[in-house]
Amino acid sequence: MLRARSRAAVVLATTTAALAASVVVASTASAHVSVSSTDAAPGGFGKLTFRVPNESDTASTVALRIQVPEESALASLSVQPVPGWTVSVTNSELSEPREVHGQEITSYVSVVEYRADAGTGIAPGEFEEFALSGGAFPDEVDQLSFPTVQTYNDGTEAAWIDPTVEGQPEPESPAPVLSLTGSSSTGESGDSAGTATAAEVEDDGASGVAVTALALAVLGLLAGLGGLALGLAARRRTVVP
Repeated sequence: MLRARSRAAVVLATTTAALAASVVVASTASAHVSVSSTDAAPGGFGKLTFRVPNESDTASTVALRIQVPEESALASLSVQPVPGWTVSVTNSELSEPREVHGQEITSYVSVVEYRADAGTGIAPGEFEEFALSGGAFPDEVDQLSFPTVQTYNDGTEAAWIDPTVEGQPEPESPAPVLSLTGSSSTGESGDSAGTATAAEVEDDGASGVAVTALALAVLGLLAGLGGLALGLAARRRTVVP
């Protein structure tokens, strides 16, 4: 009986540790600033959504500075207002003019900066989303990087500027990377909702499988513990005169 209880304790401890590890991994992977789009595609226009979680336990996020490198330059880039925030843009000259849909482009929006109004911001445990709409995206690439700096009201900054290199581990402070995998659109607006891409469907499927497996593991553990309890009860009935 003691051996059975020991085995049950080991199984329970192992499962608990695995659950805790999965929670830590998930929270770490989703903690940094990220950018996504449902309709951005090479040569087209689309909506870019920057998701900004607040990582501090004591300070609020009060500013976000999104940098647009020249290799990620867009001929057109507009901002979506966010209540409680003031937004400004900075334009820079291109080192070489570009032709986009028959029009020569010599300058582009190089910085988009959001600043929270007094008394507002992203509080601890919260997140906010900031949306841009633009294009045309470069034809020759399938990913664009947007280094971003997040500022807190205690004066600290989180610089999400490290490049992500394929085949290497994710850096500690990765710059948001946009995958150009949506349906190509030549219109000036990419704000309408698009169909989920194959990559998104695959990610959702993988997440669903992981959650299902985790649930089955917990149910299996509970069933095993229940069977052990029934077995111990039956043994007591057998032993007692």
